[in-house]
Amino acid sequence: MAKPLISSRAAQLAGSARVPGDKSISHRALMFGALAVGESTVTGLLEGDDVLRTAACMRALGAEVERLPDGSWRLYGRGVGGLTEPTDVLDMGNSGTGARLLMGLVASHPFTSFFTGDASLRSRPMRRVSDPLSRMGARFVSRDGGRLPMAVVGAERPTPITYELPVASAQVKSAILLAGLNTPGETTVIEREATRDHTELMLRNFGATVRVEAAEGGGLAITVTGYPELTGRAVVVPADPSSAAFPTVAALLVEGSEIRLPGVGINPLRAGLYQTLRDMGADIRFDNTRDQAGEPVADLVVRASRLKGIDVPAERAPSMIDEYPILAVAASFAEGTTRMSGLGELRVKESDRLAAMARGLAACGVAVEETQDTLIVHGTGRIPAGDATIATHFDHRIAMSFLVMGMASARPVAVDDAEAIDTSFPNFVALMNGLGGKIGAAE
Repeated sequence: MAKPLISSRAAQLAGSARVPGDKSISHRALMFGALAVGESTVTGLLEGDDVLRTAACMRALGAEVERLPDGSWRLYGRGVGGLTEPTDVLDMGNSGTGARLLMGLVASHPFTSFFTGDASLRSRPMRRVSDPLSRMGARFVSRDGGRLPMAVVGAERPTPITYELPVASAQVKSAILLAGLNTPGETTVIEREATRDHTELMLRNFGATVRVEAAEGGGLAITVTGYPELTGRAVVVPADPSSAAFPTVAALLVEGSEIRLPGVGINPLRAGLYQTLRDMGADIRFDNTRDQAGEPVADLVVRASRLKGIDVPAERAPSMIDEYPILAVAASFAEGTTRMSGLGELRVKESDRLAAMARGLAACGVAVEETQDTLIVHGTGRIPAGDATIATHFDHRIAMSFLVMGMASARPVAVDDAEAIDTSFPNFVALMNGLGGKIGAAE
């Protein structure tokens, strides 16, 4: 059932709020805990639908996974190569990350798994993962175009490969490395553009041998050695920088605001948005920087700022690919033109995010241009009109971005369906309203 919401202009935002745990790290913590020998504990896990689907799948693959009364999670793993054939279909809901990583995980196990998801996930391309995994010996049977539902027939005798990513994708890289864990010898992924390295960092933390070195011709070669003995670990999941982006931009746009967001992950391969906002004149400070389970973390202090339009370097896209929708909202309030390029990947996310943002901004009175891989927002330094209802296409980031826009626009902004927000940011409305927002049910 659709869940329409409407967001009205806020007076100011103030206070401190902890955003949910990092989704990328939450997925990996559950998967690696299921592969480790002994007990692993995870605190700060994102309990959105995407991650809960991964938890259910790890149970289906034979691991013991339970949520404890204090909100932490405990896993007893099966050891590398010890996963068992699931007796039912693995339903990944809306989670592209969960689906692609799990395909890699099961591709080197000698059994058959069946994957499906919601209508959005069933429309998204999976061949970018199945093609390299096929080279390792797995077989795939899918709908036309390599889309879900899909059967994954794991390799009886998996073969290590060296694979160069055709497009920058941490999901594809991670799927291959995860398949390499249960494969003899060394499996190598070459990336010409750096992508988020949560898999490499966490694998090392669990005891795997992961080598990262310069690749011939540029970029990095990431190599995992097969058959490691992963041992249980205590994982503390940082707050998600992609989730923190929404209250951050809201505080920048609503006059007189100052908020604090504690414990946010600031991995350089994920922090492109914050550098971009600073380039636009944003007052964002990183306090109490520290290391947490191999990941850099800080407390963010954000103050309302006058922003200016800039050209965002295309090479920054891999470090902020999920944040372009909310950046486009910030650009709408900036003075001058903001050009964002290298965004082709946005067309195959939960929705065609490039088209959805262009249409939504235009409906709110913002001058915008769209090409195949570029979004150009012409800001005037004035408050956009708002006064629109936005089609979200069941995309959580589209929904949250336009609800943030309504908090600073001249007139309210509504979204036709905010149900997908629960996949990644279950307490979004309560958190934003706790800081001073005005988001509620639309009539």
